[in-house]
Amino acid sequence: MVSAFAFFFVLTSYYIMRPVRDQLSGAVGSSQLPLFYAGTLIAMLILTPVFGALVARFPRRRLLVWSYSFFIVDLLLFIPAFLAQDRIGTRTLGVIFFMWVSVFNLFVVSLFWSFMADVFSSQRAREVFPLIALGGMAGAIFGPFVTSMLVGLLGVAPLLLVSAVMLGVSLMLLLRISSKCSSDGATEQPIGGSLWAGMRELWSRPFLRYMAVLMLLGDGVGTLAYALVADFAKSHFTNAVARTAFYGHIDLATNLLGALFQLTLTRWLLVRRGAAWALMLPMIINVALLLMITIGGHAEVSLLGYAVPLLAVMIVTTRAFAYGMTKPAVDALYTRVPRETRYKGKNFVETAVWRFGDLIVTSGVSGLDKLGAALGSVALIGAGIASLGIWVARKAAYSPDLMPEGSASATTTKPAAEQV
Repeated sequence: MVSAFAFFFVLTSYYIMRPVRDQLSGAVGSSQLPLFYAGTLIAMLILTPVFGALVARFPRRRLLVWSYSFFIVDLLLFIPAFLAQDRIGTRTLGVIFFMWVSVFNLFVVSLFWSFMADVFSSQRAREVFPLIALGGMAGAIFGPFVTSMLVGLLGVAPLLLVSAVMLGVSLMLLLRISSKCSSDGATEQPIGGSLWAGMRELWSRPFLRYMAVLMLLGDGVGTLAYALVADFAKSHFTNAVARTAFYGHIDLATNLLGALFQLTLTRWLLVRRGAAWALMLPMIINVALLLMITIGGHAEVSLLGYAVPLLAVMIVTTRAFAYGMTKPAVDALYTRVPRETRYKGKNFVETAVWRFGDLIVTSGVSGLDKLGAALGSVALIGAGIASLGIWVARKAAYSPDLMPEGSASATTTKPAAEQV
């Protein structure tokens, strides 16, 4: 399936640059993360209406070409910046690259799924989205593996060239998919509408409101783990290569576990039980993990003969469920909303709302740390908040404004799209 291969190369590119980004946060620790996320949130609020304007005026093929080409060039331009990381300063480069990676998520990763929701029917999406996500998961495994193997040989900066090549391959595959679906003229036309539609629809559509709250609650657990692991990396690793390799190992373990979910549980849940359980189960796991941190704190557990910090177990498990189960379920639900919502509303939730949540969580962790709160207390507060996500997940899956399964208005695809 071409779509799965395209997503493989998208996430290979992304997961090569992720450890490069994360080693910057590991260099400064959690105290600087609110600054990173504040800059990212500002960038998202500025660029979300720009994205909306592009979606409103240009057909998807041109939007794909412009977006992906822009980021390929950017990756090449960042290479000399990372070669001069010590002279520029980790904090300065960290803020810039954090902001850029979030913009990448808006214009590349999220755009990919909006495109997929555009070319597949709702019923077909429930069958193939887990398979497409599995292709992406393979890329998410391959990316950290390549990073871990090459960073010691090449250094950090040359990895961005490898990432740019992978992104270029994904663009060629997506253009092939778009060409196959070009017989459906409706989906090749500009979507139109207001450039502020993504923000407006957040208030007007119950489904998007549920998605926004679910994003805040679910991502909050991952962001909490990320902040705590950043402090661990700062205290245990002294150079960029070691930190990049460490974060690459975390991503590799995360995506191996996520792939296991894709191969076993996720598709079965989506096809047999629907999106509700695929959204609720990760939330239940999040609550359980936070309660484990409340009791165990900084304890280590034995996995395959290795002593692993419980915090690392939490970040790997929460991310694996988010990428391997929650994401396919959410994207399947987006096939049951209008095209404008798929592109603009979805991208606003998955970028601006997401980064707002990151800022709130990291600021809260920093504030609690200054007040002297213990790790167990922070985790217990998180478990209480995360438990609300179980209820919100069910409400989102049965939101009254979702179109019925198989509704003609829920899709604009033709049978040719089923082959991509």
